[in-house]
Amino acid sequence: MSAPKSSPRPSVVQLAIKEKAALYAAYIPLFAEGGMFIPTTREYRLGDDIYVLLTLPEDPQRYPVAGRVAWITPAQASGNRTQGVGIQFPADEKSRALKLKIEQILGSHLSSDRPTQTL
Repeated sequence: MSAPKSSPRPSVVQLAIKEKAALYAAYIPLFAEGGMFIPTTREYRLGDDIYVLLTLPEDPQRYPVAGRVAWITPAQASGNRTQGVGIQFPADEKSRALKLKIEQILGSHLSSDRPTQTL
């Protein structure tokens, strides 16, 4: 009898965003709970769990997020888009607080029509 296949442990990614412009480019307001684009060459599949340690501009605190891959930008994507994954934040209090914090930092940038790494 073979042992049941366990799902692989979520990978851990550290993402330190140092500037508002980089945060704007990576943030995904489209997801109800918020989300973040993570540049990576590692192969992921939709639905994979990713544990992210996120650092925001001008904030020494690291925010742990147990995200899930919601889309993938492959290598050599059109429009010179960066290879990586879009993760969706979980529906919990910590994520809601993080989403609010990010949107506070971005402020008026959120309504900008500058291109981002996301949709």
